[in-house]
Amino acid sequence: MVKTVCFGEIMLRLSPPGFERWFQSPALQATFGGGEANVAVSLAQFGCDSYYVSRVPANPIGDGAIKALRAEGVNVEYVLRGGSRLGIYFAETGASQRASTVIYDRAHSAISELPPGGVPWHDVFDGAAWFHWTGITPALSASAAECTRAAIQAARRAGARVSVDLNYRSKLWSPREAQQTMRPLMAMVDLVVANEEDLQAVLGIEVAHADVTGGSLSIDGYRAAAERVAGEFGVKQVAVTLRESLSASDNAWSAVLLDAVTGSFYQSQRYVVRLVDRIGGGDSFAAGLIFRLVMGADADSALRFAVAASALKQTIPGDFNQVSVDEVERLVAGDASGRVQR
Repeated sequence: MVKTVCFGEIMLRLSPPGFERWFQSPALQATFGGGEANVAVSLAQFGCDSYYVSRVPANPIGDGAIKALRAEGVNVEYVLRGGSRLGIYFAETGASQRASTVIYDRAHSAISELPPGGVPWHDVFDGAAWFHWTGITPALSASAAECTRAAIQAARRAGARVSVDLNYRSKLWSPREAQQTMRPLMAMVDLVVANEEDLQAVLGIEVAHADVTGGSLSIDGYRAAAERVAGEFGVKQVAVTLRESLSASDNAWSAVLLDAVTGSFYQSQRYVVRLVDRIGGGDSFAAGLIFRLVMGADADSALRFAVAASALKQTIPGDFNQVSVDEVERLVAGDASGRVQR
């Protein structure tokens, strides 16, 4: 069983029922999620020995987060206990022309106060084949950024491949701050996952002629941007997700992948998805890509699997992608009818 490691913040997610507005009724549904945790869950679902590293408070809310991860098959041996609170995010699901909205309440969360040297990284990466992190974690605090750097360096020493989802969050830092922290880390990364906003904000690389709100995408523009990432930072592979926001209910979803080692550029199949919950869509894409690549698949088939996995995730409520390899492979093979499986 292939060992994978993810590092980041798991959060408490509070949402109004269904498509209700904030406090339309006096109920909020509580689940857990977070960019790196979502990847760890998908990798566990696909059969990897998936380890998740984080820090959660030693209280019933932290207990609930750990229980949620364990229930999905994630190894939580290196989820540390400490700090005063778990970060929270509030998510309201939009529909048709009403956009979804997210409000964060994560200041002074347990992981943001994780001291450098607090994680036994040598032990964490013993036997690991892959390490995944995102741009969210170093944005949380200076100490979280130092912990991220230490994790990447330890992964490299252990011989693990390293991937990053740039995941720009404007409520955490500015493009200038993001670039100061993130650009120096790219030299230690094998695979970059991003969308056009991430590339611009985090790396300062613009995708020409991309208008996702108007539904106009230039594949040549995405290829040129991916080639710049590979050329400037020495990254071996660059994957860019292409979300066409037709409305809050319907999105077109596809992706491209540059393999800088071979000079090959791949464009995936395209799905039009009736959204149930788009949160975690990019995370499930990253997980699908990692899973296929760490298992030795070629770049083209890995890309097709990742896009199918993430299309399916966006039909599932909550952050976690609870689909099997067989379900993804059926969709990759062309079974997109949605007919009842009996």
